[in-house]
Amino acid sequence: MKSTGIVRKVDELGRIVLPIELRRTLDIEVKDALEIYVDGNQILLKKYEPACVFCGNAKDVVHYKNKNICKNCIQEMRSL
Repeated sequence: MKSTGIVRKVDELGRIVLPIELRRTLDIEVKDALEIYVDGNQILLKKYEPACVFCGNAKDVVHYKNKNICKNCIQEMRSL
């Protein structure tokens, strides 16, 4: 893991601000969802990407009837 050298304080509501440089670098926009992971005493943030319910792939995902399905799985289902 690489340190950015950036230190932020948690406010009274438990919030922190992610610096604009970091958000630009990681392509995080306003209202983007972030996943929160805990690894021992570390908190990890990752930009949320919905994954296919069948194969777990996060590329080319289509939202269909409240489910995420990738285009590869859709193609497989069409060939059945």
